[in-house]
Amino acid sequence: MNPKGESQQNTGFGTNANNYGGRFINKDGTANVVKSGMFFWSRISWYHTMIDMPRWRFLSILLLFYIAMNLIFALLYYAIGIEHLNGIDAGGSDWGKFGQAYFFSAQTFTTVGYGHISPEGFLSSLLAAAEALIGLLSFAIATGLFFGRFSKPTAFLKFSHNAIIAPYKEGTGLMMRVTPFKNTNLTDAFAKVTIRMSIKENGVYINKFFALDLELERINVLTLSWTLVHPITESSPLYGFTEEDFKSTNGEIIVFLTAFDDMFSNTVATRTSYTFNELIYGAKFEPMYTRNEDNSKTILHLDLLNTIKRVSLK
Repeated sequence: MNPKGESQQNTGFGTNANNYGGRFINKDGTANVVKSGMFFWSRISWYHTMIDMPRWRFLSILLLFYIAMNLIFALLYYAIGIEHLNGIDAGGSDWGKFGQAYFFSAQTFTTVGYGHISPEGFLSSLLAAAEALIGLLSFAIATGLFFGRFSKPTAFLKFSHNAIIAPYKEGTGLMMRVTPFKNTNLTDAFAKVTIRMSIKENGVYINKFFALDLELERINVLTLSWTLVHPITESSPLYGFTEEDFKSTNGEIIVFLTAFDDMFSNTVATRTSYTFNELIYGAKFEPMYTRNEDNSKTILHLDLLNTIKRVSLK
């Protein structure tokens, strides 16, 4: 351990290495923490959950909710009595009658109301009125969730899968690469890198955190790839680390990045981490962008984000 490295105490992460498991930050930027000690319904924010979940799961939940609600009301209509729904073919089979009740429920739930079937009697009319109200509220909530998902400021940035130790000037440097992958305009990008290592002191392992100086911690525009470089100098906590040291040390490199997105007119943020097991010693990134044939545009090859080649370090 380089004695010139100055540890930090304001990271917000625990210092006792025996009290945590795995990494602090997952690859997708979420905290690697599972909360307990309260009821499940008290520990979860449904709004955040619905906004952050994958698109396919969000749409599946909406579809299943729609089917389930109509199924419940169709069963209630059927229990009250099909004869209380004018327009249903009373001579059909039970499944046919239930199907007609289901589609009447769908029309009521969506307030379409084609008029072919109508409720008759107090109970069926009350149930139809309640379903129409629930349908209106449900679609209002779904619309709000759709808007929230579309309008949420998101940093459409991808980090390289691995960090590397590469040649840098007269020595070596720790490098990670990031690139925008959608048609966004990001300006005033700022990066901060912190390293966590489990160090044994007085017979007890503790977590020590060190802020890593970057070659560039801020750039004006982020339209191509950006390689974050920490020069491993005599003041770096990684100074003197060999490949064997990285393999035998429990460590994690935590990366925070913010930028201004002019489409959202807001600052977007993202984060990721690399464990020492995900660090490649003796490599360099291949270039990600080239010019086109007539030299009029720059082509950013997103599929080359993780492309590296092995090199020897002196």
